Amino acid sequence: MGAADDHRDEPADKATVRERLWDDLEESGEARFPFPPHGRIPNFAGADEAADRLATHPEWQAAETIKANPDAPQLPVRRRALREGKTVYMAVPRLADEQCFLKLDPDDLEDYDAATTVSGSSKHGEQVGPDALEEIELIVSGSVGVTDDGERIGKGEGYSDLEYAILRGLGLVDAETPVATTIHERQLVDEPVSIDEHDVSMDLVVTPERTIRPDDHEQPTGIDWELLTDERLEEIPVLQRLREQ
Repeated sequence: MGAADDHRDEPADKATVRERLWDDLEESGEARFPFPPHGRIPNFAGADEAADRLATHPEWQAAETIKANPDAPQLPVRRRALREGKTVYMAVPRLADEQCFLKLDPDDLEDYDAATTVSGSSKHGEQVGPDALEEIELIVSGSVGVTDDGERIGKGEGYSDLEYAILRGLGLVDAETPVATTIHERQLVDEPVSIDEHDVSMDLVVTPERTIRPDDHEQPTGIDWELLTDERLEEIPVLQRLREQ
């Protein structure tokens, strides 16, 4: 095998794939507000249909508590969850508070549409610390891309994986907790991508057209302290507390 073949067998760099996917969503016209899709979990045409498809699956139907990301493409997921009587937890931006989660309880909210927006969640939701969280029965993550094997590419800041690690360390999720994402078909990646041990894999990948169930895989078991810089530890109070414990 020549050097060129060896190079093709190497997993692609996440940053390279991420930029390519952002470009493709924009150039194809499948990206939706907010624009541009770059630098964020991109919204896409068919996000409502993907949320509807997710809701047909037993993992969704069995869950009474959901941890969801705050981004635009998963807005239909959050609204549907509240309308079906599910409690939704969202992390506060950058986990920058000791009370680092927002609780959206459908019994306490009058306007589900307002409460599930990025700005409205902080106004209408109840900010709580990890000790006040109920056990999470389903995680819904936003993605820039996902491979056929369920490996997720986020926007590159690492907070989604860190939120999972915190919840795992607190015993609020375990190896059996399903993790799902809703994406556009164009966000599916058909090549190997360089993935780290702390990256959370997807159990359900749902597009407007279909659902993919990747093979079983091991999830991170908690926080990898060696990966955290002193700066990040100082920025996130809950990490300081967990480290002391």
